[in-house]
This record gives sequence, C-alpha cells and structure tokens, in this order.
Amino acid sequence: MAELSAKIRCDACPVMCFIAEGRAGACDRYANHDGKLVRLDPLTVIEAAAESGGFAVPFLEGDGQWDGDLVRSKKSFLTAIGAGTTYPDYKPAPFIVSSVVDDVDMVTVVTEGIFSYCGAKVKIDTDRSLGPEQAAVRVSGEAVGHVTTSEYGSKMLSLGGVEHLTGGSKNEGRVTCDALLRLCNREAVAMQVDQGAELIVQAGAAPVINGEAENLMRVGCGSAAIGMFAMQWAPNVDEVVVVDDHITGVLTEHEAGKQLGLPPSGIRVKGRRSTPGRYFQTASPGAGWGGTDVDDPLEIIRSIDAKTAWPGLRLLMVSTTGEEWSYYQLDSELKPQPAEIPPPLLGSVERIAENCEPALCSVLFMGGAGGSLRAGVTENPVRLTLSVKESLTHVSCGGAEAYVWPGGGITFMVDVMDMPGQSFGYVPTPALVAPVEFTMRRDDFVRLGGHAGQIRPVESILDPEIRRVERGSAAHDPTAPGNYRWPAK
Repeated sequence: MAELSAKIRCDACPVMCFIAEGRAGACDRYANHDGKLVRLDPLTVIEAAAESGGFAVPFLEGDGQWDGDLVRSKKSFLTAIGAGTTYPDYKPAPFIVSSVVDDVDMVTVVTEGIFSYCGAKVKIDTDRSLGPEQAAVRVSGEAVGHVTTSEYGSKMLSLGGVEHLTGGSKNEGRVTCDALLRLCNREAVAMQVDQGAELIVQAGAAPVINGEAENLMRVGCGSAAIGMFAMQWAPNVDEVVVVDDHITGVLTEHEAGKQLGLPPSGIRVKGRRSTPGRYFQTASPGAGWGGTDVDDPLEIIRSIDAKTAWPGLRLLMVSTTGEEWSYYQLDSELKPQPAEIPPPLLGSVERIAENCEPALCSVLFMGGAGGSLRAGVTENPVRLTLSVKESLTHVSCGGAEAYVWPGGGITFMVDVMDMPGQSFGYVPTPALVAPVEFTMRRDDFVRLGGHAGQIRPVESILDPEIRRVERGSAAHDPTAPGNYRWPAK
C-alpha cells in the first residue's frame, strides 16, 4: 500500500485504486479510513441454529474423526464473505483458521475470489415460451447470455461467462457484471430475449413473463398427466386432451385409457404422433395453453371421426398446470359445445393444480477457482485440485454447499438462496467477487503444501465486530427479519 497525495493504494484487485480519505474504491468494498485500507463489508460468521443443525462446514466436534457430515455442527463457521482476496497473487489467503477438537485439527482456508470466469445458470419454472434456443438474453440492450436447452417444466438461461464479461464491448462487460451481481445477490433483473419474452428474474421469486407472474410449475407433460389422473377421469368423461407444447396427451389413445377400457372417441389432434396417445408439435411455442400459442384449445383438434364419435360425447381439455381448462359435449353434428363441468371432473382439474409446485426462479452461481486463488491455499496449486477431487477437501461458498464439476480444475456451482444475503461483490475489471472456503483436516492441509505458517485459531478471529448470520427456520431467507444480528456499537 503506497501513499500518493494523502491517498492510499488498494491492492485488493488488479484495478489498484488510489483512494482518498473518507472515500471508497471503485468496487465500494474497500475504503480509506484515517489513512488505513478498511473492508466495508464485515466478515461474516454463520451460526447454525440448534433446531436445524445448519449446513455449514463444522469445526469438528465429537469423536475426533471427520466423516464428511456437514450438517451436524451447532458451532460457528467463518465464511469468506468480507474476508478479502489473495490479490496480488503471491499472498496466502486472508484467513486460514483451525480448531482443535478431540486431538483433531480442522483447517478452513477463507478467501474472496475474483472471478472473470464466472456466470449464472438460471432455471425458470414455466410452460411459457421464452424464445428460441440459443437466442440472446439482453439487459439494457446488451447481450449477457442466451437461452439454453429446456428441462422438465422449466426454461433455462446461461448468463455471463468470460466472453460477455471481457470479450465484447466495455459496456457489455459492465452490464453483464452488474446483472450477474444483482442476480447473485437475489435482486430482480429485467431481461429481454431476442424474438421472445420480456422477463423479470429474481432468485426465489416467481418469474414475471411479459408482465404476468407465473403461478405454477407443470405437474408433468401431457402424457404424464394422463397417466397420473386417468383413473380419476375415466368414470366422469369420455375423452381428455392435455394440451402441451412438448407432448400433448389424448386419454383414449393412451395406454392408460386402453387399460381402463375406454372406447376410442374419434377425436384426432394436430401434430406428429409419437406413440399412441402422445403427440409432438400440436401447436407452436407461445404464452398460451401448456406453453403453446393457442388460447382456444379447440384449435389443436384436427378432425372428429363421425364413424367413431357420438352426440353427447364428453370432452375435457386441460393444460399441464390445470390453470386452463374447458369442458364440452358434442352436439348432433359432432361439434364441441361448451357445457357445465360435473363437480367430480372439476375436482380432478383442481387436483392437477394441487400437484403443481410454485413457479420460481433459481439462480446458481458458477465459477472456476483459478491458479491464483488456489495459490492462496498452497504453494503447489494442483495439489489443492487433487485434494478436492479425492474428497479430502470440501468446497463451500459463503458456508453453502457447492457442487464441484468433474474433470479438470475446481469449477463449482452454488445456489445463491443457500447463501447469506449480499454475499457477492465486484471489481470494475469487470469481474465478480465471490466467497470460497476450503475445509480439510490439518494434516491433509500440510500434506498438500498449505501455508501452515499462516494458520490461526478460529477464536482469534471471532470478535464482536463480525456480522453473524443465524441459520434457523429461515435458512433459505438470510435477509428475513432477525436473521442478521449486528452487535451494538
């Protein structure tokens, strides 16, 4: 840290800001206070509530052997939130802490990583079409990612990545970094999909698509719905069509209907038949019934066979969430006419909705722990990678369970809803700053060439100025009232 005209130089990231007295750096994370560089966000400790046990990595207690169980501890866990970084890269991690329990030393290495190679995988529970696969997702007009392959009942977005952060224009990088920061800190972000929908995405909240909030995630595809509810439908209706953009189901053609002895109805739907009772491409993707572009379900009926159908035939058409349904009876000319739905049949429609889960947005931060971050743990970074692969070292992110991808490197994902609020920061390079903790036994830490001379007892780190986050009944909402506990000044 060098002085320049009453300013101090911050070495927490490659920007190397010169910060005047009383001012913060470009990232708003470090400031000049009385000529000293101070971290504005306090170091965060997760305290597991007794009733939940928490899920943070424990400083071991009990029988002296760590069995990999991460949920039994009722002690405190020092997260990397507010810890600072290893930049410039020759430095050990800001905190390397240990606790001795029953003659066993556990060590946790705590650091905030600067991630240029990072992004967010976003799961949006909806049947509605968001736009074509591979279509660009834009924020403030800048491309920040794209629509990727759909999964069961959800549309998926891949956002961020080094190409958007550094490979485009300066403004694209700034907008991408800001959008990722807000998403990972569980804030709402407005997006536009090319040739598609306008979205408001917020982790843990219902997606808003073209100005309307989604309510339910589908119970299954049209064919699955037939299988689930065929026995409830069979006594009360002659034909059921479950409208679905992916797999529309037709009850009497479906194996479930045949096994229940339902006679053919003569009603044929549009699309490409896959197997009996299962049809692809009955309509185009859209914001209508079952993720199709139809608002009138009769549009998907191709024909009604006069040799098979009969006047008075009872027809139910329903969407995959049960939110849209229509009931008809065929008249003397075999044309569907709206009719009053019988109470048992209405109950089955309501049962579909009952079996649907609330539609939510899920945001998973994904980052790669580069060589510089790993060098903060050990002088030989590859040994940390091998230790993680061998399950000797556990990786967490702000105390939350992280999934480490197979293959080379330490590429991990974490659900931001499992982390304390405002866990993420940024540096204007641009890059995100995310907390990472590596926990292992002390002898394993020494064996991989860890910075053993920097180990400090956890008791020497904990003090009244540290922010403490309780993990109890509101474990998935760390910003809920009472979850943040600040010591009195």
